[in-house]
Amino acid sequence: MRYFELTNEEKKILEDFEEGRLVSVGDVARQKRLYQKYAQNTLNKTRNINIRLSEKVLAKLKTEAVRLGIPYQTLASSILHQFASKGAVS
Repeated sequence: MRYFELTNEEKKILEDFEEGRLVSVGDVARQKRLYQKYAQNTLNKTRNINIRLSEKVLAKLKTEAVRLGIPYQTLASSILHQFASKGAVS
């Protein structure tokens, strides 16, 4: 039972694999590091988002940012990052 549809490129890769036409790269460790770097760079990209906050919450956020000497957007991003790093909410 198939739960997904393969693209034409994926079908070609699967066909090449099944026919034994794929060859190993010379330096596997180097290639692995290279592609890990590509993945890390992709995951580290920042994106702009819009979020609705009450004026009271925004004022408190800005006040705390001034106290810390950082932009409020940086503080908000830091708070969200810390929360997301803790894992799923229970």
